[in-house]
Amino acid sequence: MHVLRGGTVVDTDGTREADVGIESEGIVAVGDEAVEDAGYEVDEETDVSGQFVAPGLVDAHVHLTMDGRADVADYQSASTATLAFTAVENLRDALQAGVTAVRDLGTPDGIALDAKRAVAAGVVEGPRVLAAGQNVVMTGGHGHWFGREADGPHEVRKAVREQLKAGADVVKCMATGGVLTEGAKIGLPELTPEELETLVSAANAKSTPTAAHCHGDAGIENAVRAGIASVEHGTFLSAETAELMAERGTYWVPTASALHGIAENGVEAGIPEEAVRKTEAASERHAEAFGHALDAGVPIAMGTDAGTPFNRFADIPRELELLVEGGLTPDHALRAATTNAADLLGLDEVGRVAAGFRADLVVLDADPTEDVTAWQDPERVLAGGRVVRSP
Repeated sequence: MHVLRGGTVVDTDGTREADVGIESEGIVAVGDEAVEDAGYEVDEETDVSGQFVAPGLVDAHVHLTMDGRADVADYQSASTATLAFTAVENLRDALQAGVTAVRDLGTPDGIALDAKRAVAAGVVEGPRVLAAGQNVVMTGGHGHWFGREADGPHEVRKAVREQLKAGADVVKCMATGGVLTEGAKIGLPELTPEELETLVSAANAKSTPTAAHCHGDAGIENAVRAGIASVEHGTFLSAETAELMAERGTYWVPTASALHGIAENGVEAGIPEEAVRKTEAASERHAEAFGHALDAGVPIAMGTDAGTPFNRFADIPRELELLVEGGLTPDHALRAATTNAADLLGLDEVGRVAAGFRADLVVLDADPTEDVTAWQDPERVLAGGRVVRSP
């Protein structure tokens, strides 16, 4: 058994001084007496006195084949092999940053699905991957260049079944226009209510959850009423639709890092002018969306949209700081990035530092419930009990 000695455990159960015992891939004991009584021989000890042991982060929205470059149009001419190499680098960067599970919400050529299998087999080092396969989009809609175009309920049903056959863990669709597709109107619905209902119904045939890219409030409402499990972005969320989300238990994944990366760098950094203009128009409304979601009690899960311009996988932990700037407390941000995100992804054995949970852990130099920036430079990272980053 490997024991983390002398640290302070921090998770959604609170903050407490406790040793942590790890055997194989799991946590077998938390607490000094529990570790001694666990019945395992201690063959390794790590002194983490004065440090904080927390769950690894869960990012509910990434794009593994995108690397944060300024203009996403560049990816359209990239080969499958080139995109796969990008995915490998992104996985490594995420894991080193303390991210131990990610949900990819759209890559071309089945790359994320292959990445999931490669990580599970130990061929590639990275966080656990759940993947959507191709996004379901209207013809010419947002992200059409890496999505599965489908029009009308019949085509949407077929598109969903293709993703399920390929092994998708979640079915992702584009319910509205987006920032990074030229000509798309971010506030306007793209898939119809009937198409969204068909998408959810088809995914339900295999009990597969759904996610919808939504910026405009009408598109968000359409998605929620259709039974979509998570609204991604939610930029123009109204108070009324937030109440509906809270009533239905629909998760909001704010992806604050996506707008922030564009707004912070702008045209001067090479981001297309149209994308910057859309972002500037959306940023104030996104800030208002936080207020509506928090007032209504909408469940929030952390997701970054990692891979979009200047939104790199190595910087995923910065999302927690942006969540706090949006109005969450550091405790709420921790919950969003651990137990809530794990719940959304259907991972019932991650997100807490407790016996019976997977040993996906980070060791931090400061208490993240007091200093949310502590997540940004982990001293150690463990994935499935294996140390993947150390001093």
